[in-house]
This record gives sequence, C-alpha cells and structure tokens, in this order.
Amino acid sequence: MSSYGKFAYVYDELMADMPYSDWLAFAEGAWQKYGKPVTVAELGCGTGSITIPLAAAGYHMTGIDLSSDMLSVAQRKMEEQPQGRRFMREGSVRWIRQNMTEWELPEPVDSVISFCDCLNYLLEEKDIQAAFARTYAGLKPGGVFLFDVHHPNTLIRYEEEQPFILDEPSVSYIWTCQMDVPRREIEHHLSIFARDEGQGGLYRRFEETHIQRAYEPEWLAEELRKAGFSEVLIYADFEWMEAGEDAERLFYVAVK
Repeated sequence: MSSYGKFAYVYDELMADMPYSDWLAFAEGAWQKYGKPVTVAELGCGTGSITIPLAAAGYHMTGIDLSSDMLSVAQRKMEEQPQGRRFMREGSVRWIRQNMTEWELPEPVDSVISFCDCLNYLLEEKDIQAAFARTYAGLKPGGVFLFDVHHPNTLIRYEEEQPFILDEPSVSYIWTCQMDVPRREIEHHLSIFARDEGQGGLYRRFEETHIQRAYEPEWLAEELRKAGFSEVLIYADFEWMEAGEDAERLFYVAVK
C-alpha cells in the first residue's frame, strides 16, 4: 500500500460523500450503552474527519495514523476549526504517527475506535492479531473497542462493479480493482487527476495503489476473544441489527 503521500492532500475532496456522521452516531450509540468515555484513541485517523468532531463534542482524542501526510492535513484542519485554539490549549487533540499493530500511549484510554475499513489494510492474520492485542493492552478495564470492516462479499462486488469514475472540476479519478479470491484480497488502482492552481490550473496525474483484505466475520470475533475481550458483538451497516451475508460493512463492539 502507498503511504498516502499526494493522496492525503486530495483525500477529503475524494471522500466528501463518506458517511462520517453515521460512524459518529454509531460510536455515540455504543458509548451510551457501555459508558461514556473521556479519552478515545482512533486508529487510522486519516485527516481527522472523525477525530475532530469527537473532540468538538468534548472527548479527549488521540489520532493515530501511519501516514505523516495524513496527520499533517489533520493538524491543519484542526487549526482551521473555530475550536482549534482551544483544542491545542487544552490538549484535547493529539496526533501520533504509529502503526496500528504496534501502537502504544503513555496511559490507557477509555475507548478505541477504527472506522472506514482501516483494519482491512492489515493483510496478514498476524497483523490483525497484533492490532487486537495492542488495543486490548491500550484500553482501561471495561473499555470498548469499536471498528468496522468490509464483509468479504463487498470486495467481490467491488471487482464485479468496476471501474469507478469520478469527474469533478478540481479532481477526477479512474478506479479499477483486481481480486485475489482465495485470499479475499483486492488491489485498488487509482489514476488521479488533481487541478493545480499554482500551475495555471493544469492537472497533475498521480497513481495510487491500495490493497485490502477481508476476513471471515467469526474469525475476527474469535481473535478478539483470544486477545482477551470479554464481550464481542457484530452488527451490520451502521445499524444495531445482526449481520448477515448481505451486509456491506461489519461493525464490531468488543468490551475489555
């Protein structure tokens, strides 16, 4: 997978239609049931589209991502917020560059979240196991781990429905997919054309390749239990309903 270099600076425009409000609502719903956290860590925070609203809602947030470019965009977005100065003064948001398989903070947190299928970027079972182990260690007793992943069938549908095309005035892409069915692994290739106002409005083309792997839903649940989580529940597509084969996204709630 690329390290979200140039992609980081067009990411928000490309992902403008992502259902961030639904992820936020799912987290709030889980916390109402399992206890409101004070401190929350987000694994794979990207440009902060979930971290920053949660900070604005009063949570003390730590955004963790492997890409320094994504974190730079997140920091800039935070500073541009009306509450940006307060966030920095109160230390209610911090950004840390770490791998989610090795992440560690000075003190445990009340909750850990990882949305927008970030865990699908972990391509080996041992990486999933490492991320679960680190998350269990990084949570306070009674803390809750919330994340979503693609259902394996979703990746198959991606390959069947490709190519995907976006054509906007400032940015466009052509997105194709290639599926390795036995591994449930898909390679996304994007040719992106981004308008550069500094170059007289010319378009810059760059390539991005991202690889994701889906895992059997019950295998993920069992690995969470092996990591030590005492309660593991699976829901579908932002709803508090049982996940079936027709689910696109699987939502996990794991309690330490």
